[in-house]
Amino acid sequence: MSWSSTAHRRSTATVADNPPPLRPRRPGLDPAPNPRPIFQVLAFGLIVAFGLLQLRPVTHVRDPSDPFRKWVQFQPNSSSSPLTSRFIKSDEREDGMVHIVSWMETLDLRLLAVLANSTLSSSRYPDLVSFHFFIPQGNEDKVSFYKLKVLFPHSNLEIRGQEEVKERVRSAISGTHYDVSDFEEVVPFIMHDVLQSLGKFIYVSPNVIVKGKVEQLIGVDLGHHAIAAAEDCSKRLNSYFNLDVLNAIQRSAAMPWVSETPYIKSSCLPDLNVLLIDASRLEKNFIPAVLWWSKVLNLNGRTIKPVIALALYSRYLKLPASWLVKDPSSSEFNKSMAIRYARPKVVFGDSGSDATLQSDHGNFWSQFLPPLSERILSG
Repeated sequence: MSWSSTAHRRSTATVADNPPPLRPRRPGLDPAPNPRPIFQVLAFGLIVAFGLLQLRPVTHVRDPSDPFRKWVQFQPNSSSSPLTSRFIKSDEREDGMVHIVSWMETLDLRLLAVLANSTLSSSRYPDLVSFHFFIPQGNEDKVSFYKLKVLFPHSNLEIRGQEEVKERVRSAISGTHYDVSDFEEVVPFIMHDVLQSLGKFIYVSPNVIVKGKVEQLIGVDLGHHAIAAAEDCSKRLNSYFNLDVLNAIQRSAAMPWVSETPYIKSSCLPDLNVLLIDASRLEKNFIPAVLWWSKVLNLNGRTIKPVIALALYSRYLKLPASWLVKDPSSSEFNKSMAIRYARPKVVFGDSGSDATLQSDHGNFWSQFLPPLSERILSG
């Protein structure tokens, strides 16, 4: 027992006198190098400099609600400050709103409700959409206005009369043999004289369902153009006019609305159902151009849409194909930003008292009516 204890003590002393070698430190546990004093001073100076920049007055801002995220000059004393307007204004008449204009010869509030509801539902900023509806009775039709306001209580909506616009068209064609039986085709290019407070606006036919975001459309840069429209290549220039006659006119007539280059027979026609118009750039000679072409080609008021397309030849900006208005039966229906439907007709039942609205494409359009529309608008 004495030998065993002595051996154990000798073994313990040997271990204590010869400790195991230390393992090298892992790289991750090495102490961080001390930064040089010059970098510490530089970092502190940058922090102070950025802090002092915060004390300078604001010169430009970027509204977080602006879909284009552009820097604009800050105007603290102006009512048109970018903080109160979410869209970039390129003209002093623009107020930051998206103005939608439509014209209806025969009043049907259901169509206007579909147009308004589809536009507001598709828009990212519905509170900035403003509607201007031209209807037969205009301001005198208070009932129609209040019915629409019941459906859209928070919307910016205006009802206007048509007589002033019609009178301007009649004045423009007085003394000619031209007869305008359908004002709807011409008024988009002349109603800016009535809506003088507007800069840019979007004209939409009343029987169109808007699926695209109108704030993106209003933001299109028109450049030097006054009008933008999608091209409808299902309709070609040579389907309506003799290209030899057009090019003979092009070589001989020195009119501002005649193309400087020969007309191309395969040119597509603009779709007039959705138009982006800059009123400040719109030329005053549009109606004279339509009248001149009608007289030279001896059309006498026929085929008004092709004549308008001829007056617009090479004078409009082409919108993306997605803004070409399609029919519900089209194979590209789901890709279109705007859908056209045949205006519903009133069909009476066998008793002659119950009336319903029917369209060529069924009741597709009715799904875009707000709740309670039938009860409110038919009452």
